[in-house]
Amino acid sequence: QAQVVESGGGLVQAGGSLRLTCTTSGFRFDDYAMGWFRQSPGKEREGVSCIRYDSANTYYKESVKGRFTISRDNAKNTLYLQMDRLRPEDTAMYYCGAATSCNDFFGLVKDGGYLNYRGQGTQVTVSS
Repeated sequence: QAQVVESGGGLVQAGGSLRLTCTTSGFRFDDYAMGWFRQSPGKEREGVSCIRYDSANTYYKESVKGRFTISRDNAKNTLYLQMDRLRPEDTAMYYCGAATSCNDFFGLVKDGGYLNYRGQGTQVTVSS
């Protein structure tokens, strides 16, 4: 049975850093593009970042470029998101998910579709 578990969220002051981790099992991690999306109460989901199955390409939402770094370790079936220079507007529940490609990942997040696999999320709160 597939499992996806996010961790690493918390409360941090503006300008601080957090590292999110997504630990997976039960599916072929290296067959999928993996990404992070977020959602705040009353707002729609938004794709934050995605990485190709082989780490050859990474993609970022415009507002996080230069501040966030996505990476993956296929040997450990684990996805990461290093978040630096955090802003209050980054406050949200962060989820990781799998898709057949990063194009599909962002499309499914935007359209409210079902990702191949996803976790229950980890809360990130940035105080001003």
